[in-house]
Amino acid sequence: MTDWLFSREDTERALPDREITMRFAEAFRHGTMRLGLYAPRGSDTQRPHAQDELYIVVAGSGRFIKDGEERSFAPNDAIFVEAGADHRFFDFTPDFAAWVVFWGPSGGE
Repeated sequence: MTDWLFSREDTERALPDREITMRFAEAFRHGTMRLGLYAPRGSDTQRPHAQDELYIVVAGSGRFIKDGEERSFAPNDAIFVEAGADHRFFDFTPDFAAWVVFWGPSGGE
């Protein structure tokens, strides 16, 4: 293992600069678990994922929709999304960023 501490600032430097790309940077991978920083700009165009995931909001606020249910989010909130669930962030502030952890087998646990 090369490191075990991952700063938001270091990971942000690896984010793509362009708004039209998926603004995700992977910080760490171990077994089935991946840790990354997600910071979309403009709109969130992601699709359902094969693994379970957990978002931890570090900056910004907005709305989140999962399988048709909408809720507001703010810094320090955690959002669980099971594998295959339709979800996305919307109406989020320009500074929005969240750690995201993917883990487990394809199809979820």
